[in-house]
Amino acid sequence: MIIETMDTAVLSQLDRFGPDHCEQLTYEQATQYTRALAQSHYENFTVVSWLLPRHLRDDFRHVYAFCRWADDLGDEAGDRTRALQLLDWWRREIDACYAGAPRHPVFVALRQTIQRHDIPRKPFDDLVDAFAQDQTVVRYRTWDQLLDYCTRSANPVGRLVLYMCGYRDPERQSLSDATCTALQLANFWQDVRRDALDRDRVYIPEEVARRHGLDIELMAAAIRADASAEEPAGCGCSGACHSSAGIRALLPSYRATLHELVDRTWPLFTQGRQLWPLVSPQVRSDIKLFTLGGESILRMIQRQDYDTLSHRPSLSRPAKARLMLRVLLGRFVPHWLRRGGTDPTSASGSPQTPTGPPR
Repeated sequence: MIIETMDTAVLSQLDRFGPDHCEQLTYEQATQYTRALAQSHYENFTVVSWLLPRHLRDDFRHVYAFCRWADDLGDEAGDRTRALQLLDWWRREIDACYAGAPRHPVFVALRQTIQRHDIPRKPFDDLVDAFAQDQTVVRYRTWDQLLDYCTRSANPVGRLVLYMCGYRDPERQSLSDATCTALQLANFWQDVRRDALDRDRVYIPEEVARRHGLDIELMAAAIRADASAEEPAGCGCSGACHSSAGIRALLPSYRATLHELVDRTWPLFTQGRQLWPLVSPQVRSDIKLFTLGGESILRMIQRQDYDTLSHRPSLSRPAKARLMLRVLLGRFVPHWLRRGGTDPTSASGSPQTPTGPPR
């Protein structure tokens, strides 16, 4: 089959599915394409888990494929001017899709999802805007500017999920926004070193860093110097490394900065948990899984004393399995309630404070 031998690196497919030439696929082929793409990329959890209702799985894959293409067009082009050109082309593909004439396989598949769930185009436009912003904004002065970025880079994904699940009301959207922003922020604090090295981006707000004596540009320079010193030994940024003197000198102010940022992130997870009882049990499991995964990352950052420069926290397979089990146990809540118990993953069964992780 055409898809079975597909190279899942997006930019390698531009000759087949790019702005100058785009092979036409049937809906069935396009669906196979998005399925292969969704299964090819590492995430903290599988993009479409078996916990999700079967009738929604293809729709979730179609939306993921859109996000994956837009993200890679922005981040993997190797040149910011080229990235902006490709993202402009991706916007035109959105135009074609909503005009009823999709060309790219992602949009051939996505068109059916959009029609089935009556999805407006704003979340798709917002995501492309965020990826375009990444090409021109690589530092953030304030916390509010960072949160504004999250309204385009993260929150639209949650709203798309709600649309696919049949929810369109402002209350659920607001709670979903809190969860998506929290997940995005947790990812930022997890990947400070990687973002600085790979993209020259720093998402730590300068106003917070200054309050703790952290110089953002000095930190970025120290990360680059540290990485250069590690290269001969083959040390990557995904595991523990012997930090350079420059990194060690920054750690007290860096830890204090991350401490404040993590504390600011916890209340968003707390707020987002209020969404759980407002969605169907089948969808709730996946939302819980991603929330618990993000909270686990914050908890790992706390356990390593807020140092994500020397070691990038990530969930191991056993940790993921434990979270999966925790979510599955939550499905037996009605039986526990009849016996006077509580759901260990429920919003009400897990008291939280703004500065402490839920248990």
